[in-house]
Order: sequence, then C-alpha cells, then structure tokens
Amino acid sequence: MSTKFLITRAFSVQLDKEDALASFRKEFLFPTFGKRTTYFCGHSLGLQPKKTKELMLTELNDWSTWAVEGHWKATNPWLTYHQSFAKPLSVLTGAYPDEVVAMNSLTANLHFMFASFYRPAGKKIKIITEAWNFPSDRYALESLVKLYGYDPKKVIIELKPAKKNTQLSTEEICACIEKNKSTVALVFFNGVNYYSGQAFDMAAITQAAHLAGAFAGFDLAHAIGNINLHLHDWKVDFAVWCSYKYLNGGPGAVGGAFVHQQHGHDKTTPRMAGWWGHDQNTRFNLEGGFKPLSGAAGFQVSNAPIMNMVGLKASLDLFMEAGWPAISKKRNTMFGYMLFLIKALCTNDHKKQFSIQIITPTLANTHGCMLSIRVHQQKGKELFDVLLKKGFMLDWREPDVIRIAPVPLYNTYQEVYSFVLELSKHAVLVEK
Repeated sequence: MSTKFLITRAFSVQLDKEDALASFRKEFLFPTFGKRTTYFCGHSLGLQPKKTKELMLTELNDWSTWAVEGHWKATNPWLTYHQSFAKPLSVLTGAYPDEVVAMNSLTANLHFMFASFYRPAGKKIKIITEAWNFPSDRYALESLVKLYGYDPKKVIIELKPAKKNTQLSTEEICACIEKNKSTVALVFFNGVNYYSGQAFDMAAITQAAHLAGAFAGFDLAHAIGNINLHLHDWKVDFAVWCSYKYLNGGPGAVGGAFVHQQHGHDKTTPRMAGWWGHDQNTRFNLEGGFKPLSGAAGFQVSNAPIMNMVGLKASLDLFMEAGWPAISKKRNTMFGYMLFLIKALCTNDHKKQFSIQIITPTLANTHGCMLSIRVHQQKGKELFDVLLKKGFMLDWREPDVIRIAPVPLYNTYQEVYSFVLELSKHAVLVEK
C-alpha cells in the first residue's frame, strides 16, 4: 500500500480532493479548545453530528406537545423508536436486523449477556480472555464468577502475548482454547484491543471455542463502526458495544447487543427478563409468565431511552448515507498513509528527544483506524504534552502509549500529514 504514497503536503491535498467522503466532514462539529485543533480521539469519544441538535429539539418539542401520547404520535413514535436502529446496526455488524438491538449501556449489556451465555457445569467452568482487556470488562468477568462461588484467579485464564511481543497471535489463542477444551465454558475477547489496536480474528476464535464446546462472545466497543464485521457468518454467539466512540452517539450514549439467530429465536435461551423484551402484543397486560420477543429484541429489559438515542440516530443516518464500503476503504487508506509517513519521516536524527515504536499490527484485517505508538524511556507523557500543545488532540494510555485515530467520516489526509510532520520533529521510529 505504501508504494502509492508520496512524502509531500501537495500529495495529502490531492488525496483530500479525491476523497469520496470529504463532504461528510461538514456534518460534524469540531471542538477548538481556544485554538486550532486536530481531533484524533474518535476512538474515545466521536464528534457530534450537526443533525443531533435538530433531532433532539424534535423530541423535546414532541414531548411538550404530546406528553404520554408521544409514544404513539411523536414524529418518531417512542414506542417503536429503537426499531429504526436494527437495519443500520445490522449493516455495521454483518448481522440480520433481528440479531441486533440498541439498548442499555456496554457494561450493563455485558452482564446481561454473561447471564445468558456463561453456563458453568461440571468441569466446564473456565473463561478464556485477554490479559490486556479493558478494566471494566475484567470487573464484569470477576464479579460474574464470584456470583457462582468461584475464585476468579482459578477460573479466568488471561492470555498475554509471548515475551517481548505486543500482539496476541490467533495461534496462541486457539492453542489455549484447545488445551483447556475440557474445562472452558466461555471465550470472551475484544474485537479490537483498546490499548494496542489489534483486531482479533473473531471467526477463528469463535470456531475454536465451538469445537471446545464453549460459547464465544466479543466486546465491540473499538470494533463497531471501525472494522469489517460478519458476526452472523462467523457464528459468534453474542457481542456488545457502546455507541459513543466510532458511532458518534454522544457521551454515555445507548449501547447495543448482538445475539445470533440460533439463540435469539430459541425461546428457551436463558436471559435476564424485562417487560420491553416481552411479546409486544401483550407487553402492557402486565401478566406473569415472560414471553420473549424473537431475536435480540427479546433480550431487552427496559423501554428505550429516547433522549439518549438521538445522537446515535443522527450518526447512523450518516453512516448509511456514506455507505460502509466507502468508509472501510478510506479507513484502510488513511491508516496506510499514516503508517507510510511515520516510517518515512520519523527517521534517525540525534537531535530528536523521543524514540517511538508502533505496537499496532499493520497487516490487512489486523487493525482498525487507530494506531498506537509506544514511547520509550518513560517519556511518553512528555511527548503527548508536546503534541497537545501543538494542537493535536490525541489519547494517552498509561504507562507509555499514545493512541491516534484518524476517523474516515470527519478526518482528512492533510491532518494526518500535519500530525506526522510534527511528530517527526520530535521522535524517531525504532525497531522492537
């Protein structure tokens, strides 16, 4: 891919002129922080679509106009509001519309899915996961096994990369699953690791889990709206995500969940039940005896938080207008361009204060748009602060990593060029 690129600002200008998604940049609001700022933090909190305010005012006006009757008479009736998310979420996850649902928050959904798919029996009680998991996911796993009376240290197997490696190979993961096939009940990974940016081979992990008689689930917080997903075809059992990162739903926006049809259409699949997952024809009868809706919708507990879904609706409209193939193509081109520039410009110079290492995998299908660089000699925060003062809004992760995420819908190639040019003034790229 790097052979296509040139080390000139003019080339970045040309890439922007040829960008099929360039017009979508104007659909977002950019923070200034009192000065000109380049925003590369879409992996942490996506930008606000301009349409969000308009849609929010619509809901507020309908609330004032209709009050309770807004459930039926609002511009977007609240009773069925969540149903409009099924189609776009199915496109972004590679699923059928009845396999996805917008509901709750990420960790809440994680607890609900664990309640359904962690079914310890006999010797099969163990959970295999990644050691570099996001803390919230680790808390959820630990509390889960404690509820069953198990010791997390004895039940949860946390995989670490081989010594001196920054990535966990598919072979290592599958070998661990095979080794523990008589005791593993659940395999749970992130789609994309929040720290390194590694995209895991979810198809291979799922297949290995099923061969071992275990369920396979994934946290897609850093994957949905970022990498290509084919959850149905991969036969993933369940997945959860948040909507405030690449999906631009806003701070604390509604999360989502995927449940494969083989489980969603099986009314005997265990679940934590609530009235919004009940058969909608008798939902308001308030009778005993839970009758789940078919599909992922049957895993809902509470009615949809309308005001908390508006930002996601505005963003998903843009995703559908832009088209996922175009977004995915630009993601790969932009990542490749940034990688090319770092390798070309961050070259050896004795005057440079920092040495950096790329820890994100760079082969096709092993990453999303985020690139993580490790700063050596415990100087990472120092370099981060230098770049921040120059107007680049990045993300710092202890103890030594800076995360940069050019997002296809609103970042430009010129921004990537300017960032790497500034980085090259201070840092030299070194081997592992």
